Amino acid sequence: MQHDPVTAEALVLEHTPHEGPYAIGTALEAAGLRLRTCRIWAGDPVPQTLDGTAALVVMGGPAAAYEDFPSRDAELALLRAALEAEVPVLGVCLGAQLLAVAAGGTVRPGPGAQVGWGQVHTSGTSDPLLGGAPAQLRVLHWHHDTMDLAPDAVVLASCDRYPVQAFRIGGAAWGLQFHLEVDKAAVEAFVTAFPDEAAQAPDLVVSAAAELAALAPGRDAVFARFAELVVDRSALTATRTFFTPRAADWEERFAADNPVYAAAVARIGLRPGQRAMDVGCGSGRALPALRAQVGAEGVVLGADLTPAMLTDAARRGRTGLLLADACRLPLPAGVLDGIFSAGLINHVPDPPTALREWARVTASDGVLLLFHPSGRAERAARHGRPLDPADPLAEENLRPALETAGWGLDCYEDAPHHFLARAIRGHE
Repeated sequence: MQHDPVTAEALVLEHTPHEGPYAIGTALEAAGLRLRTCRIWAGDPVPQTLDGTAALVVMGGPAAAYEDFPSRDAELALLRAALEAEVPVLGVCLGAQLLAVAAGGTVRPGPGAQVGWGQVHTSGTSDPLLGGAPAQLRVLHWHHDTMDLAPDAVVLASCDRYPVQAFRIGGAAWGLQFHLEVDKAAVEAFVTAFPDEAAQAPDLVVSAAAELAALAPGRDAVFARFAELVVDRSALTATRTFFTPRAADWEERFAADNPVYAAAVARIGLRPGQRAMDVGCGSGRALPALRAQVGAEGVVLGADLTPAMLTDAARRGRTGLLLADACRLPLPAGVLDGIFSAGLINHVPDPPTALREWARVTASDGVLLLFHPSGRAERAARHGRPLDPADPLAEENLRPALETAGWGLDCYEDAPHHFLARAIRGHE
């Protein structure tokens, strides 16, 4: 499930051959991302999952988001999945309108066509994407529909006729009603594809060179920021796209492992009143066993990156849940007496950083227990591959990594049907 930013993919949905990603694609590729284009106009099916997808880009097209065009339901389902897993999303024109609908808003005909170069007023001073854009931005308009956004959406750009020109949903999904992505080739393609609409803006082609020259610095900066955000979040996105659709039945699928989880937790040896955390807790199956050790006077926390997993844990009555990155825990130093982590160390982007962070939040003589209900050889065989000499759980790799991070390996068991490593936090 690890994602290498150099090989991560951005999925682009194209509704027509002339409305490609243009400057968006240039920025994503410059950041080392691969473009995987779904040419809906050529009959490509819309993917059903976002597995392996670091970003979703939905481009424009002549349809309306309130029309029942063939790919509409599949696109809305993919956008809703992206929003749930917090995959970075960029929707342009029709793509923005579909994003608005997927997030609970509506789309309707606007007050007449808006075609040609025109100004929008930006208000995203602290927005990760549009925060650096000028207050007055001239862009290419080519639309006749407008949106009523869900209450939690943030409007980032507007104009008098169309008050929703750009918006953000959550922390990683943006919709642009206008065409910020255009370059010379894009303008020529639009004019060729839609000559009647282009005729409504007689100076569109004549003024294109000057308009594009003025637009380019802001355009390129916005999409470079989006590409940087996608790369920075790619490991997190890979985790969430894998676990989000599986969260609801994760514990039932692996119910047979619950007793071995409880047995592993017992090996930590916590005492009543102490404080423990399950890092990468998933549905929280280890939390009841941790609570049994520390008692009612103790503290038990569960941290996970995937909101859907924590929602499922809460549904099961598990408390003390934190949405948190395992490498950046929202805890002061030395507050924990024990950390349990099952199957996580192989999936964090940087295992040594995770071990250091876990040491930071653990008191001297605190315990770290790394666990998996399958041994390393068993897991490798199940996936049809040999043991990896670079596996961070191999003893020759794990022992020095723990020592460097401030842990001393106390017990190492790579058995046929389980893996367990117990380490003690050293004194500063």
